[in-house]
Amino acid sequence: MKFKLLENPTRFLFFTGKGGVGKTSLSSATALALSDKGKSVLLVSTDPASNLDEMLGIELRNSPVPVPDAPGLFVLNIDPTNAAESYRQRVLSQMSETSSNDERTTVREQLSGACTTEIAAFDEFSELLAGDNAKYDHIIFDTAPTGHTIRLLSLPKAWTGFLEDNDRGASCLGPHSGLKMQESRFKAALEMLSDSSQTTVVLVVRPDKGSIAEASKTSEELRNLGLANQRLAINAVFHATNSNDPIAKSIEELGARAIEEMPRNLSLLERDEIPMRSFNTVGLVRLRQLLVSDKTPSSSMEIEIAADKNYSGLSQLVESLAKTERGLIMVMGKGGVGKTTVAAALAVGLVQLGKTVHLNTTDPAAHLSVTLNGELKGLQVDRIDPPEETKKYIAKVMAQKGKDLSQAEKDLMLEDLRSPCTEEVAVFHAFSRVVGEARSSFVVLDTAPTGHSLLLMDATGAYHNQVVRDLKGKVTTPLMRLQDPNYTQIILVTLPETTPVSQAAALQEDLRRAKIEPYAWVVNKSILAAGTSDPLLANRIEGESQQIKRIKEKFSNRLYTIPWLAKPPIGVRELGLLSS
Repeated sequence: MKFKLLENPTRFLFFTGKGGVGKTSLSSATALALSDKGKSVLLVSTDPASNLDEMLGIELRNSPVPVPDAPGLFVLNIDPTNAAESYRQRVLSQMSETSSNDERTTVREQLSGACTTEIAAFDEFSELLAGDNAKYDHIIFDTAPTGHTIRLLSLPKAWTGFLEDNDRGASCLGPHSGLKMQESRFKAALEMLSDSSQTTVVLVVRPDKGSIAEASKTSEELRNLGLANQRLAINAVFHATNSNDPIAKSIEELGARAIEEMPRNLSLLERDEIPMRSFNTVGLVRLRQLLVSDKTPSSSMEIEIAADKNYSGLSQLVESLAKTERGLIMVMGKGGVGKTTVAAALAVGLVQLGKTVHLNTTDPAAHLSVTLNGELKGLQVDRIDPPEETKKYIAKVMAQKGKDLSQAEKDLMLEDLRSPCTEEVAVFHAFSRVVGEARSSFVVLDTAPTGHSLLLMDATGAYHNQVVRDLKGKVTTPLMRLQDPNYTQIILVTLPETTPVSQAAALQEDLRRAKIEPYAWVVNKSILAAGTSDPLLANRIEGESQQIKRIKEKFSNRLYTIPWLAKPPIGVRELGLLSS
């Protein structure tokens, strides 16, 4: 097997795709392969929920760190929290020495929200594209899941356009931000992204219709942004060893059909296919094997691993949640672990028990309509759509605050509201509205992939602090509702693999720091619970059982399991069977 991307790679490589498709594994393996060829390589994570540290066995920092046993390879993490604090300090340093403490406090609070976090991360991102990084032959970006990445890659264009018509800088970053001074760098970053001789976008998919459909949409969106140099990497292509195994056969057939029926815009791209491995791609040894070896461990003996039925299924979780008459159920986790399927199944299961349910999603790449594929009495389905929420938010602000202004003043206000920051504020307001609806009914919220959800949580926390200070605690904020175990139940979804479990554990720690305690974990697509006689799948079961044991012993005493299903749970009927 040859990974054709390695034959003539451009200087900048972006690995993007639906969460859980293997972007981190492939970007790391590519960076390692190029450094093994004597190239100087910088591997950059733009994912707030990155697991590069675990994969490479190093501590990530916001400055380049050399990777032991990989000469020429350096790793950098654009950490949103650190980037935002550095940005705040730079802004505050521009203030006059005569500024009062109250003025400094005001500016710091203007810089406390998710918008500042986004801009700070983007500021570092632009520096990598347009700055002086000549010592690196290649800079490889391991990006956040698709929706977040599209947002990141669209920012050069968004901010360049905004700054061209705004001489005062971006108001959402405070009057002293000096963002206008960054305009030339933003333009240079946009030019570099659009230069096909310099930049390649690698669309990473798994052989399933969901990730392929999202990659097709992403491909068009990126082309509209000027990123036309694209190629496809199909990860974890499975070929059954035992064709009589129904699970192995279904995995192979579903994958082959998804590849055969992929949209034309993807089928025309150059592509690489990487076979499914029996091992987890953690550590340099495994990463080097990912792209250069076709060998997978097998057994000369007949293998028959019976399905382990000693687990609690989704129906038990639904029964537990249904003991109350209302509440917020937030389904969270790494991208690609099945959050949407779990959220939809829980919603359908609650309706089947006679509950009224509002199912909503904050995911920019939402798949709820595809997963449900039908309607059910008692179930209301919605989506927090960022462009639509932004439009409504701007109209509301203009109606409330602009009614007594002159036309010139209205024009200035509207100009400020066209800032890319406004979308973050609008989405937060919509999220707060959905959280409040759980006072009278069940609300099941299918969240965006982990990193994007954490930024939303940050906005929730910043709003809480401001309101509590201004109103002296005489109000119930969204964060207070999330912290209330009688109001909110957080469900963490994972796959029975090392990296997804570690990321779910990290998310749990982040939530606990915000005084939010997860209610339960769900392990999705368990081959152990399904049973198998395929050697490659059997080799994966040992690692799976270790991860399930790890969850029970270290992370949660409420664990529910969904077996790998030969038929994907799509449609109201199938979801109902899964949760009943």
